[in-house]
Parts: sequence; structure tokens; C-alpha cells
Amino acid sequence: MLAYAVKRIGLGLLILVLVMVAMYAAVFLVPGDPATVALGPRATPELKRLLIERMGLDQPVWWQIVEFFRNALTGNLGYDVWSNRPVSTLVLEALPNTLILGLTALTVALLIGVPLGCLSVMRRGTTADAIIGVLSVGVIAVPSFVVAIYSLLLFAVTLRWLPAIGAGETGDFVSQAKALVMPAVAIALGWIGYIARMVRASMMEVMGEPHIRTARSFGLPEWKIVSKYALRIAIIPTISLVAVGLGSILSSAVFVEAVFARPGIGKLITDAVNTRNYPVVMGTVLIMTAIYVSITIAADLLIARLDPRVRDVFRG
Repeated sequence: MLAYAVKRIGLGLLILVLVMVAMYAAVFLVPGDPATVALGPRATPELKRLLIERMGLDQPVWWQIVEFFRNALTGNLGYDVWSNRPVSTLVLEALPNTLILGLTALTVALLIGVPLGCLSVMRRGTTADAIIGVLSVGVIAVPSFVVAIYSLLLFAVTLRWLPAIGAGETGDFVSQAKALVMPAVAIALGWIGYIARMVRASMMEVMGEPHIRTARSFGLPEWKIVSKYALRIAIIPTISLVAVGLGSILSSAVFVEAVFARPGIGKLITDAVNTRNYPVVMGTVLIMTAIYVSITIAADLLIARLDPRVRDVFRG
């Protein structure tokens, strides 16, 4: 288990390095002079030069990458070009809102998707199974920002049940919960379909196993067989899907936060890209990638704990 964990952590670190190298390469592929975009066309050459030097863009790319990782190892992700505040402080201020949104969306998806997948197996071949299948595929095909826009128009503008923008009043739990409903549902809707289909497919394989047939021979109710014996094994592939899905959910949060004007990583990185504030962009991407890699490694270790065959395949 230790060797497996070391290999997964090493692979995660490699992913971090490759992502940041790709980000630095993208900086030089973005059209337009970053200083001109940030300062405007009337900025003096001297002011542009100072901004370029402050962001470190006057150095070779390989040197910028080395300096970035050297500083990152000490916890220094650079400083915001405009406010001169540490990038780590800006990210840590915005991160809780995005994590709350992402985890709430994931919780909603699991609480609805897993029971739907189980129900589909218990009613396989019936009208209920067909309806769940159609609905699952249908919601998968709808982008989260489309759901966000239409839910905003319906529940905030037309019905006025929920607030249109913002994250609610500070310290007011009810206000914050209301502001969280539409963004969380907009992100979770597609993942409900993914999880339901994954649980159904995995459970259909498990339902043919000898221990399931034995449980049936003892006359156990179908719901008990599904929930107590089949789901424990069938949920393993779903754990991998959830780990990968959380990264996608956090990415979707960027667009949803923009639609609902919620403070978070989405607003932070969007503003930084628009103003060519590269230290904030790099620091934010590094932290979000590190979170995604950490979640993926934790899911892999959990799966390896539940199913030792995974470790054997990786070792082989």
C-alpha cells in the first residue's frame, strides 16, 4: 500500500509541474501585449516596462518556471500586480465560497443520483427504469451555465423565490442557503445523471455475482440486497467518477459564479485574466490543480483500500 501511495503522489506532482509549464507557455500564446492590455493604449513605454518587470515577464520562460516553483515551495505564490497583496491571501479568501458551492453540488448529486441508480436496478426493464434512463441522459447533455441562466430567469426574475446574485448576507445562514440553491442545482444536475448511470451499470454487473444469488435464496428483500450487499461493491467505480467529477464541478463553478455574480475563485481568476494579472492566474491555477490532484489521489487510495486488486494491477 505504501509503494502504491508513493507512486500516486509522484504522479500527482508530475501533473502539477506539467500544468504550470503549460500555463506559462499559454502566457506567451495569448495575443496582445499584456502591459498594453492591462494599462491601456495610452500608457507610457516606461510604465509598460515597469509592469513587465514586476510580473517577471522580461525573463526567459524556463527561468520564470524555476523561480515560480522555488518560491511556491516556500509558500510564496507572488503578489497581486495591482493591490500588492499576496496571491495566497487572495486565493484563500475566495476559495471557501467555491468549495462550499462545489461540495454542496456534489452532495446534491450523490443524494439524488445514487438512489436513482439503485431504483433503476430494482425496477430494471420497467417504465420507471426507462424514465430514469431518459432523464439521466437528458440532464447530462445540458451545460451547467445553461441551467444557471434559465433557473435565474425562472426562480429569481419571474417567480422571485430566490435571490438573483451574490452569496447572501454575511452571518445570515438562511440568506446564504437561499443564494446557494440555484448555483448548486445548476452544477449538480448533470452529475446526477452521470452518477445514476454509473451506479446502475456497476450494480447490474454485481447483481449477477454468487453472493447476491445466495442472498436472494435466503429470501432477503430486494431493497436490502441492493443497499447492503450490491451497493458496497458497485460504488467503487463511482468513487473514481466523483473524484474526477469534483474537479469538473469546480471548473463549472467558475462559469456559474459568473452568472450569479458570486464571490469565489471564478470571479478571482476571471478578473485576473481580463487584466493580465499573471501572478494571480498562476497562483490560483496551482492551488486549484493541487486540490484536484489531492482529491484524485485520496480517491485512488480509498479504492485501493476497498479493492486490493487495484494495487496489484498498478504494481504489475
